[in-house]
Amino acid sequence: MGDLARLLKESWSLVEEHQDKVAGYFYARIFLSYPDLRDLFPVQMDVQRARLLTAIVTAVQTLEDPERFDEYLRALGRDHRKFHVEPEHYEVVGGALIESMRAFAGEEWGVEYDQAWADAYAVIASKMLAGAEADPNPPYWYGEVVAHERRSRDIAVFTVLPLQPLDYRAGQYLSIECPRYQPRLWRTYSPANAPRRDNTLEFHVRAVGAGWVSSALVRRLQVGDMIKLAAPMGTMTLDRRSTRDAVFVAGGTGLAPIKSLLEELTRYNRTRWVHVFFGARNREDLYDLADLNRLAARYPWLSVVTACSDDPTFPGEQGDISDVVAKYGPWKEHDFFVSGSGRMVRSTLKKLSELQIPSVRIKYDSFSD
Repeated sequence: MGDLARLLKESWSLVEEHQDKVAGYFYARIFLSYPDLRDLFPVQMDVQRARLLTAIVTAVQTLEDPERFDEYLRALGRDHRKFHVEPEHYEVVGGALIESMRAFAGEEWGVEYDQAWADAYAVIASKMLAGAEADPNPPYWYGEVVAHERRSRDIAVFTVLPLQPLDYRAGQYLSIECPRYQPRLWRTYSPANAPRRDNTLEFHVRAVGAGWVSSALVRRLQVGDMIKLAAPMGTMTLDRRSTRDAVFVAGGTGLAPIKSLLEELTRYNRTRWVHVFFGARNREDLYDLADLNRLAARYPWLSVVTACSDDPTFPGEQGDISDVVAKYGPWKEHDFFVSGSGRMVRSTLKKLSELQIPSVRIKYDSFSD
């Protein structure tokens, strides 16, 4: 993969600064040639363009890591079943992608880049198709909203009951579509509970800016509404073989997968100390602190530290949660789990690197609308 990866990265650098234009041209080519495919996509295409490019760049960057490359693309193929993607659509997308990159790369684009992308896309498509074909599950599950609670102006906690059992692991995430309010728009959220006998899933969502889906889930979703749930993804899961103590770092509604992992630990943990660091801008955003404290009171192996970055009157720790984590420790023998906004996760990973925490002992997920 070495030479192929080099050609892909070289050619991508020719168009990287024109990402939005490449994506716009890409979709225009598809929809002009195959108008029926427009119905597979949401009305608002701005975020969809960014998602396409993120997927492409991630696929390209994983070419030098065959195991991760295979796992990522098979999961992506399973996930794309929710869009009703058929095998023949892959050929359409591949042709439009290469044509779009060629159009914006300029004179430096050569036939070797054409061939490199054709070869890479053939691998990408075959892995995704294999992942989709091997999945015995439905493309998505319908779920009924059975509870919905506003915890703050921008945060809601709601519970969904899938109409069919949905298997997942604590710490994973899945995509949600809200057909009544934002049809064909999917966003990823983590259940805040480990799998339960009653099959319910709890979600914690913050309405982010002009986020189409998050705003609908917080401000418009009602008990009785039906939503769609796609196949679970993600690897921020517990290794039951590990005997190391653990540190969970959560920012805002990034607490959801952390709570899922904690719930799993309550079912079997007797030997590992677990430290939760929960950060937010102000005390209102520590929306689930009461439940965290109840867990800490019940399980002696669990401790909770909270921090606010923009609330001088808060009696707990002050500052970014990554800086607060660094004040405690030492942490060199611990497993780390980090979840929150992109900025929060990047800041925490940088701090953990400075603390010389081995990257193999850090699992993380970042979420944004």
